[in-house]
Amino acid sequence: MKKVRVRYAPSPTGLLHIGNARSALFNYLFARHYGGDFIIRIEDTDIERNVEGGEASQLDNLRWLGIDWDESPDKGGPFGPYRQLERLELYQKYAHDLLDKGLAYKDFREDATDYAIRFKVPEKETFHFQDLVRGDVKFESKDVEDWIILKDNGIPTYNFAVVIDDHLMEITHVLRGEEHVTNTPKQLMVYDAFGWDKPLFGHMAIIVNEEKKKLSKRDENIIQFISEYRDLGYLPDAMFNFISLLGWSPTGNEEILSPQEIIEQFDPSRLSKAPAMFDKDKLTYVNSRYLKNLGIDELAQMSRPFLESNNIPILNEEWLHQLLRLFQERMSYVGEIVTLYQAFIHESLTLSQEGLAFLVENKSTLVLETFKNQLQKAPFNRENIELAIRQTGQEAQVKGKPLFMGLRIATTGDMHGPSLPDLLVLLGETLVHSRLDQTLKQLRGAL
Repeated sequence: MKKVRVRYAPSPTGLLHIGNARSALFNYLFARHYGGDFIIRIEDTDIERNVEGGEASQLDNLRWLGIDWDESPDKGGPFGPYRQLERLELYQKYAHDLLDKGLAYKDFREDATDYAIRFKVPEKETFHFQDLVRGDVKFESKDVEDWIILKDNGIPTYNFAVVIDDHLMEITHVLRGEEHVTNTPKQLMVYDAFGWDKPLFGHMAIIVNEEKKKLSKRDENIIQFISEYRDLGYLPDAMFNFISLLGWSPTGNEEILSPQEIIEQFDPSRLSKAPAMFDKDKLTYVNSRYLKNLGIDELAQMSRPFLESNNIPILNEEWLHQLLRLFQERMSYVGEIVTLYQAFIHESLTLSQEGLAFLVENKSTLVLETFKNQLQKAPFNRENIELAIRQTGQEAQVKGKPLFMGLRIATTGDMHGPSLPDLLVLLGETLVHSRLDQTLKQLRGAL
């Protein structure tokens, strides 16, 4: 069996989109599963749309995802160059070869001396191929017009250049999005015209949003670009895992898999024909699973920049660890530590109508006054806060919800939440006393 060689060929026209990331990932998984080569080739012939830094951004975000490659513009390789603008002479040579064979013809603009070269589509032919995902696919030549392979400026069109590159780079399999199915007959024509072996094609199902419409860069309800997930603090292994499930299913019931496990299981026969839904809740779940498994030191290192950039003072490393232990189970991405912190730790305290009603109904003034006094009897730490809660219950002769929920509402404004002693330690003695005073003032005014 010929060594597997696959490629991902982005245009440097912008950021790495979730759909392109999936194309790159599936080709990478296919290559690694079969012990083959994964090549990155830059299709930069649409000069007007190319953006500065577009290529570097693509490669940087692929590396972040955990994808590596064997040949590329940055690594080189035996089949370079790996940018199309550096291969123009090749396309021009092959286009003129077809011209000489009578399989293409010159197309002059009016009153122009320069000409494009147009491929002569054969008549009454059926082009068919066995798609790795979709099975047998057929096209009739009568449905395809003669098409330009080389523009009058010497730059090739996509469907011509891609065949030249794939042949010369010895690509064995082409895995790409479903939208490329209609490009395939033109490419098959070029392979036939030169008498070249064709690669095997596999067209992956489209990605749709939760309304089952094709995922578009204009969808404002879905984060579209890998760099945005990086900036929010999503984990690369989690994104790798989630993207792998967009149109592919593992062999077992477990979907939380390491990159190596996904490589071992990856098989194109398990690629789905049905559209793959981008499920935001599933992404949140997958990423939170990975976050829960992070060690506290690693999570602290990742969280620190988010807190510092939002001017949240980190008192010391133990304080940071305490904060993260409190919220790690609730976090769906690292950057969320900022909103979790701000939701619980702030100067002003506003009681909800439900919370205030609970305190009024349970005549909580005595509980709060007693707790405030108990806190002042010993250093402000977790053990003494737990002791103060117990002694408050005994002294005020209150237990259960009226005690625990009453203290939580008075100090946090919430009726439910993480461990109260842990949270109060993070709030700090000054803020806890200030909140108790604010709540007592509201409560006395409501009675």
